[in-house]
Amino acid sequence: MASQSPLYIGFDLSTQQLKGLAVNPDLKVEYIAKFDFDADSTGFSIKKGVMTNEAEHEVFAPVALWLQAMDTVLESLRKQGLDFSRVKGISGAGQQHGSVYWSTDAEQLLQHLDAKKSLEEQLSGAFSHPYSPNWQDASTQQECDEFDAVLGSPEQLAQATGSKAHHRFTGPQILRFTRKYPEIYEKTSRISLVSSFIASLFLGHIAPFDISDVCGMNLWNIKQGAYDEKILKLCSGKFDVEGLKTRLGSLYEDGGKHLGSVHQYYRERYGFSADCTVIPATGDNPATILALPLRPSDAMVSLGTSTTFLMSTPSYKPDPATHFFNHPTTAGLYMFMLCYKNGGLAREHVRDAINDNLQDPHPAQPWTHFDEKALSTSPMGQKSPTDLMKLGLFFPRPEIVPNLRAGQWRFTYNPTSGDLTETTSGWTSPADEARAIIESQMLSLRLRSRGLTHSPGDGLPAQPRRVYLVGGGSKNKAIAKIAGEILGGVEGVFKLDIGDNACALGAAYKAVWGIERAEGQTFEDLIGQRWKEEEFVEKIADGYQEGVFELYGKAVEGFEAMEKRVLEQVAAEKRG
Repeated sequence: MASQSPLYIGFDLSTQQLKGLAVNPDLKVEYIAKFDFDADSTGFSIKKGVMTNEAEHEVFAPVALWLQAMDTVLESLRKQGLDFSRVKGISGAGQQHGSVYWSTDAEQLLQHLDAKKSLEEQLSGAFSHPYSPNWQDASTQQECDEFDAVLGSPEQLAQATGSKAHHRFTGPQILRFTRKYPEIYEKTSRISLVSSFIASLFLGHIAPFDISDVCGMNLWNIKQGAYDEKILKLCSGKFDVEGLKTRLGSLYEDGGKHLGSVHQYYRERYGFSADCTVIPATGDNPATILALPLRPSDAMVSLGTSTTFLMSTPSYKPDPATHFFNHPTTAGLYMFMLCYKNGGLAREHVRDAINDNLQDPHPAQPWTHFDEKALSTSPMGQKSPTDLMKLGLFFPRPEIVPNLRAGQWRFTYNPTSGDLTETTSGWTSPADEARAIIESQMLSLRLRSRGLTHSPGDGLPAQPRRVYLVGGGSKNKAIAKIAGEILGGVEGVFKLDIGDNACALGAAYKAVWGIERAEGQTFEDLIGQRWKEEEFVEKIADGYQEGVFELYGKAVEGFEAMEKRVLEQVAAEKRG
């Protein structure tokens, strides 16, 4: 007999695909379907999910494509045998910063959907503008400059909104939209983020923003818990501020709020029950920290082509180099995020140089020599405590944290005197660089996350409870060992493997919590009790090691000074 336990659906609308999966109350995945935009769509001239206008650095996606994807994913889940009457909650994760511009007919069209027709057939005319700017869009430099100046400086903008201005952020995108398409803006009734767009489809009316995803707009004053009036005035361009407020709509601080029942359309077409409830959808990065679920002071390091660092923290200490968001479920917590362009590529450059130097350019195990060099080298290259520390920056591509051109810089540092010298003297290249590249990347994370962790007790220094590694680099034991030495982690360093379903899982877990929570029960409490850690997590290295962690604490000071020195040098190069 088929199970009749409740199901909860989480959608992940990313740049290149839509995924929908259903979990039961024990968080076990029962159904999963996906729609690859390039491979599965018809009628759209896209590549890797997007369209481009290179002349203006624009990257955007046709919103009707997402409707086609939602039709197909729901149909696929039905064909798999999913009994939609079991579904009690729906949430979603959307690629962050994308915006959807609804027409004045949108509410009417959403409310009066005909169950005999697809979403694509009925809603393609619900948009004043058929395209959504993608996070890769870089057309808003002028608007970013204005946003960075509106409160006095990028630092003040970050203090208010959690981030300095970025090309992809929705506020600068809206300002540019008012200038490029003023007639269309006037005919726009509401503006959604990709996350609230997902929720809108299922509600049958336009949903409010999520309390976390709204922080990716440069419009929401996180400390005030309201839109920032000065920034709204800038963002509205030549149009009135009240009109922009109406287009944005209000929002709720409760990430598990019941927005309403699923619309009649889905009950008639797929068999959803009337008691299926829509929970606010959130951004893809916030959904990722829900998939763990990440506890306060846990750190997650994604070691892919680029490097991303996520932390759940009660401390709000914004900086232009970082991102802060309201936590998607838990009041009083924030999501801290760092994004680096240089990650795996920089490590691979060193790895390849070592293999070439050993005349073994294509070994069967390409990381073997790199790992041997990294683990046989003393921390900071110090063979004795009186030796100078070796510090370096290794950027095969331009970096954003810090904002530097591609290049390599090597220094020695005396932690006692504070002397910092740019030199290759004493460096054995490329052997010393195996450890140095890992140290460089992890010291940058420690520098920018210090002050966000607390002492775990027993007289131990402030550090994460756990460090989780994900992505390709998480398979490398040498990287894991050195990461633990630098970042700490009183319980250790763990490899996290939830496949490529993190965002959809996080959304589904959010739906479970929104529906099944007891009065006052936190997401971390409810999901933490049900999450089967042993299925996803493996301890791969020790974290905190007394003496070594403190040594790297001294190295952080030298690392900060080195970055400042290099930034000054590059700025002088540009002037002269």
